[in-house]
Amino acid sequence: MKLLISPINKEEAIIASNGGADIVDVKNPKEGSLGANFPWVIRSVKDAIGSKQPISATIGDFNYKPGTASLAALGAAVSGADYVKVGLFDIQTEKQALDMLTNIVHSVKDYDSSKCVVASGYSDYERINSISPMFLPAIGAKAGVDVVMVDTGIKDGRSTFEFMSEEELTEFTKMASDMNLLSALAGTLMFDDLPALRRIQPDIIGIRGMVCGGDRNDGIQLELVEKLKREM
Repeated sequence: MKLLISPINKEEAIIASNGGADIVDVKNPKEGSLGANFPWVIRSVKDAIGSKQPISATIGDFNYKPGTASLAALGAAVSGADYVKVGLFDIQTEKQALDMLTNIVHSVKDYDSSKCVVASGYSDYERINSISPMFLPAIGAKAGVDVVMVDTGIKDGRSTFEFMSEEELTEFTKMASDMNLLSALAGTLMFDDLPALRRIQPDIIGIRGMVCGGDRNDGIQLELVEKLKREM
């Protein structure tokens, strides 16, 4: 498993990098689960980290606005993101999801085919009125994304494991692998979840709150990043 850590600024990004993160993921928690940060913040993180780790950037929790999402995705790619991550927050149908992702992939890959697109669904999809993440591997493969992910849409301290079983998450990672996609799991994960995560074996786990001492609104702590990396 690779460790993706989500800083909100250059200073936190340096801590995540020094602590051993495999992917440094720039986001803005004030704007939601996958809230987008500013282009100059992405660029500052890219400049600070260099080639030490790949940079990921979230572009938002999107309802059905494929044009807006495609433009945001291109902005993240131009700003230096190696992974461009979109959340399908209020997507009602598989057809809408496919249209969104196909256009985002087109936008990013036309600019730089080496950059990766990450499509995130939500374990708490029923309470945010969105499609099940179990549809994502098939849709993502058809759209041409590189990674499919499960996160929580509402950040109220409830974990992905409260909304989806270990068996469901294992099936998600298997479906992704069968479609030649990488899988990622996130959503208020805790140190106690590491044994289950080892059994599920996603390619990537996404973390913020765990390395902020439990509150994602606090800052990333170097010693917790190092501890997590050791325990992984």
